[in-house]
Amino acid sequence: MFAKFFTIASLAILAAATPTPGGEPASSCSTGPVQCCDSTAKANSAAATSILDSIGVVVQDVNALVGLDCSPISVVGVGAGNVCSAEAVCCQDNSHGTLISIGCLPVTL
Repeated sequence: MFAKFFTIASLAILAAATPTPGGEPASSCSTGPVQCCDSTAKANSAAATSILDSIGVVVQDVNALVGLDCSPISVVGVGAGNVCSAEAVCCQDNSHGTLISIGCLPVTL
């Protein structure tokens, strides 16, 4: 009986902790333009660490999501020129050119 309860409770906790697949709506991005990034990774990943080290940026939260090789896209009137075929994100820090964006959250377009 206890094992069944434990299994059901574990599944409920897992479901509550799992992020929604599409992320936040793009209209909720208040930190700047929505970015289209070739990929995203945690700040402590090998790919992100090498870029961050090369430009001398220290990220306080090593679990922060960073966007790699990003470019801004328009959310209004998403059309042929504004489609993101990679990962659409909203980031807190887009001040490092297109190389890396820091503190990102996935968004849906």
